Amino acid sequence: MRSGAPMDRELESTLVTLEEIASGTRELHAVRHPLGFLCLPLLREGPRGICVHLFEIGNRADPDASPMHAHSWELRSRVLYGRVANLPVRTSPVRDGEEGATHRVFEVFSGSDGVDEIRPTSLLVRSEPGPAHISAGGETYTLAAGEFHATALEGVEPAATLVHGMSIPGQLDLSLGPLDGRPRRTTRRLCDTAQTVRSVHTVLRRIDAEQWA
Repeated sequence: MRSGAPMDRELESTLVTLEEIASGTRELHAVRHPLGFLCLPLLREGPRGICVHLFEIGNRADPDASPMHAHSWELRSRVLYGRVANLPVRTSPVRDGEEGATHRVFEVFSGSDGVDEIRPTSLLVRSEPGPAHISAGGETYTLAAGEFHATALEGVEPAATLVHGMSIPGQLDLSLGPLDGRPRRTTRRLCDTAQTVRSVHTVLRRIDAEQWA
């Protein structure tokens, strides 16, 4: 796997945690994210979080979850295996009465019960997707808080990313939605222990294959 020494130590620590989950010595439930990927929340410590995101072809997103979103936290994402496309989205405000708006900005409020309340704001924007940035196994990309983007699996082979997030005070989670401004709600559903363990075993096998490739 292509990486520098600091990232190798990071990967080693991640593998230890995943092996603990796979062996049953650490209990953790994977989360089915509304955007269609599986999330393994490895760490939540104040403003800092670490997760592994699993992307597979055929996983369906919630139709009320917009793929174009902006985080309230800085993101650093390392691709563990497979290929991931990150699509930046440029936005410009549209004043009242002007034409050309493509989306309304929504604020996303995530509850401890796994329910995301997606509430419309008065801000209309014109959005334009930029060129996709493709990252393969061992490569890392970063995103600043507040940057609109969409992330997707590139190709048909599964992929996984190791995601580090750092919350930024004053930032909000946002998404781009339809102009009609209808409030929406999505749910992050927990997997059971057996489903989680199966997923982690699969991740470990694929990481091992990537290292020996």
